[in-house]
Amino acid sequence: MNTPSNMLALGTKAPFFELPNPSKTNELQSLEELKGENGTLVIFMCNHCPFVLHVIDKINELYEDYNDKGIEFIAINANDIEKYPDDSPEKMIEFQIDRRFDFPYLFDESQAVAKAYDAACTPDFYFFDDKLDLVYRGQMDDSRPGNNKDVTGEDLIIAFENLLAGEAQEEIQRPSMGCNIKWK
Repeated sequence: MNTPSNMLALGTKAPFFELPNPSKTNELQSLEELKGENGTLVIFMCNHCPFVLHVIDKINELYEDYNDKGIEFIAINANDIEKYPDDSPEKMIEFQIDRRFDFPYLFDESQAVAKAYDAACTPDFYFFDDKLDLVYRGQMDDSRPGNNKDVTGEDLIIAFENLLAGEAQEEIQRPSMGCNIKWK
């Protein structure tokens, strides 16, 4: 099912969270601890969604390109693991190892954080500035599974570059599209 982002209002303060990181023996990690010096990209995603699988390698590449420029990525899985055991914390660890990404991948078992962000789909992207004000939300680029467009990360790259250059963000921001978050 193709579900678009809800497009949280720009300027919204990043809702606080503290969630367990399965890859670090469920150590609780908070937004305050993890946030980037210049910007923070919060990504709602999961292990099994074809839309996430389609872009995860490019997300990792962007992380490698922008992490040393003070932009941190934080991924959050909020899916109902009773109905979708492929998204369990154990499988999150396997997915992180398999796809070789280093950014934190946290588990939102109660789904309270996903609700606070008004997240709708996987992947859903929220980019905050150094003050944790929302400056971009929406798609990573125009590519979707099966539409034969290259995965470029273009929309996120523009948002990152605008932030780093102190420029205004694009006025037109297009929603991300993906599988709906598997609510309880």
